[in-house]
Amino acid sequence: MGDLGEKIYVSEQELRTHNKKGDLWISIQGKIYNVTDWANHHPGGDQPLLNLAGQDVTDAFVAYHPGSAWKFLDQFFTGYYLKDYNVSEVSKDYRKLLFEFTKMGLFEKKGHGVLFLMSAIVIMFVLSIYGVLFSDGFWVHLACGGLVGFSWIQSGWIGHDSGHYQVMINPRFNRFAQLLSGNCLAGISIGWWKWNHNAHHIACNSLEFDPDLQHMPLFVVSSKFFSSLTSFFYDRKMNFDSVARYLVSYQHLTFYPVMCFARINLFAQSFILLLSKRKVPNRVQELVCLLVFWVWYLLLVSCLPNWGERIAFVIASFSVTGIQHVQFCLNHFSSTVYVGPPSGNDWFEKQTRGTLNIDCPSWMDWFHGGLQFQVEHHLFPRLPRCQLRKISPFVKALCKKHNLPYNCASFWKANVLTCKTLRYAALQARDLTKPVPKNLSHQRNTDLPLVRNPNKNQLNKRFLTWLANQ
Repeated sequence: MGDLGEKIYVSEQELRTHNKKGDLWISIQGKIYNVTDWANHHPGGDQPLLNLAGQDVTDAFVAYHPGSAWKFLDQFFTGYYLKDYNVSEVSKDYRKLLFEFTKMGLFEKKGHGVLFLMSAIVIMFVLSIYGVLFSDGFWVHLACGGLVGFSWIQSGWIGHDSGHYQVMINPRFNRFAQLLSGNCLAGISIGWWKWNHNAHHIACNSLEFDPDLQHMPLFVVSSKFFSSLTSFFYDRKMNFDSVARYLVSYQHLTFYPVMCFARINLFAQSFILLLSKRKVPNRVQELVCLLVFWVWYLLLVSCLPNWGERIAFVIASFSVTGIQHVQFCLNHFSSTVYVGPPSGNDWFEKQTRGTLNIDCPSWMDWFHGGLQFQVEHHLFPRLPRCQLRKISPFVKALCKKHNLPYNCASFWKANVLTCKTLRYAALQARDLTKPVPKNLSHQRNTDLPLVRNPNKNQLNKRFLTWLANQ
């Protein structure tokens, strides 16, 4: 530490030493905060703080917190300042862009999407119950299973959005929407989802810190997993043993079948967290709501006339919702990955390089649930889904200005890229002593069609003038 003038400054090297449990410091706009005690009360869990501790986290902070959160920072201020604090040109523009969106009121304009979605979910739920109880047809029962799976997808989008921002008029109703859409209707703990998903956003595409890439022994997206990396999210070593090698060798063939039943893993992870010794807010409430799911779902299945139809119903519901699990993978599996912890000084760059948008017409936005604008969502996670298409041209312009990728592909092309990534790693796993044939290998992301910057006439002229002057 050194005293320069009236302020007491801390070097970057000194700040980096405060990056472990029991000693967590962060820098926001050059001011040093001690968030050690706050980690146990942080609404997003302690994982984001643990992953980014010991560095400047301004971009991540402004991305995840509204302006009202600034007033709470003073209680954690240490009195120290970061020596030689500076901001990159990318970060400057990113923060200005976020400020512009705030002035435009985009974070507050949520539309009526949740109302429409909940209405659709209720209709699908009622139709599936009616079909099971009042029809004797096998195909009707199978369609009802598909309807249940489709309602899980749509409820998943509500749960996802409500974990990022307040989708209802107040926090109490927002919590109700979370429990109803996640725990009661879909059987997924919203507490587990927030814990997992926040870690994914903060450490996007880090092989060691992003849980959304840690699917050993079933899937790996990079040969770096062959050295048995450590998962800092699950706090365990991901062993690449003979079983993992065999399964990974055929992962490009097993990907879609496994996705049909990926729901089972989410069910299991929900109970593993809620029954663990970890601190989980509203644990009993979450468990009771999960019980509601299992009561209605098993009762509905039991109303079917025989075991053959019951099994078919379950397979149909799981397989349809498997579409959503595939969607989760498309946005990241074929994008750039890295080993090591996330860093706070390249937030914009990491989010853009680690994500892939899905190109689709506006009338298909309901199908993708906001994931079609994954780059925008990762950069502005608090932004309501209905605003993502509107800000897309601005993000493209900023990416072009700083020579950063804005990766986008059609739904089918994204599936091809994902399968190629899995196949490439599978071929490497089959024989680690031999190189992969050149005609079968590919460089990550060279196959992705970079979206050209939109014509200036398509953008808000006032914004382009502002951006050009920055």
